[in-house]
Amino acid sequence: MYIKKIILIVVLVGLVAGGIFAYNVYGAIFNPNTAFNNDEATLFIGSEDHFEEVKNALEPLLKDLDSFIQIASKKGYSGNVKAGKYVIRKGMNNNDIVNALRSRNIPVKVAFNNQERLENLAGRIAAQIEPDSLTLLKAFQDSEFLKESGFNEDTKLAMYIPNSYEFFWNISATKFRDRMLKEYQRFWNTERMAKAKALRLDPIEVVSLAAIVHKETAKVDERPRVAGLYLNRVRKRMLLQADPTVIYSLKKNQNNFDLVIKRVLLKDLKIDSPYNTYKYTGIPPGPITMPDISAVDAVLGSENHDYLYMVANVENFGYHKFAKTLAQHNQNKVQYIRWINAQKINR
Repeated sequence: MYIKKIILIVVLVGLVAGGIFAYNVYGAIFNPNTAFNNDEATLFIGSEDHFEEVKNALEPLLKDLDSFIQIASKKGYSGNVKAGKYVIRKGMNNNDIVNALRSRNIPVKVAFNNQERLENLAGRIAAQIEPDSLTLLKAFQDSEFLKESGFNEDTKLAMYIPNSYEFFWNISATKFRDRMLKEYQRFWNTERMAKAKALRLDPIEVVSLAAIVHKETAKVDERPRVAGLYLNRVRKRMLLQADPTVIYSLKKNQNNFDLVIKRVLLKDLKIDSPYNTYKYTGIPPGPITMPDISAVDAVLGSENHDYLYMVANVENFGYHKFAKTLAQHNQNKVQYIRWINAQKINR
């Protein structure tokens, strides 16, 4: 009888202990373990990070880091950390958190606009994905890649179409660059290629001319007219005489792209640069900036007219006055010169 009581007591103790253990295990796995008040928290895990870095990043976000470590080890995550951007939602338990970190790498939206150099583009992109600007720039300027892709030092800027794209945060610099090449090739679809061919231009020439159009006017509705004007000059083998190309030449010559030039002077027109369209006929050897898609399509869908000259319209700022003859243009220019002198803009 005494032995039976002992056995019964041992069984009861075992059941209680097992129940407590099961409760603790269940709690470690399924009880909410977030400590932040926002709806969600974002975690960036680098390609070189290990479980130690993940723990350090999670510590201020969790109520009980030890229970997370326990479950992460049980599920094999502690030895198989994956880089990327991850979202932890308020109220998640350890099981949910580990699952999220194992398989829910969240894409990021990467956007860039009208950069004048690949150096500027690299800096802009580095702020949005994992690779740093130097690594990106090295990939962008890789001579073998440029040659294989049909670009060179003058034309390499044309490959990057300003837009918003979706990437994984931890994408490598070379894979980002390769994706940009595919986006460029996708952009130049059959329809756009046919329009370029009808203008007797190749895609690089279209982008290079679009870069001038983009710089000349921020008014999207005016861009087809401006593009038509420059195309008229190209066909007549006239100098394009576009001030933005002079400004670009000055910046490039001084290797200072932070240079601010509000007024182009007569002496500036003499700078010897293949980008100076006051000195050299035709379209420059490459784009002076990354033009908006609207500027590229403005060239491809340019207005058919006889305008050869234009000057800023001081009665309707942002737009231009157009002229078919030099005499008419000189009349339009008088008002602009009077206005700019009144502003006392000397440079």
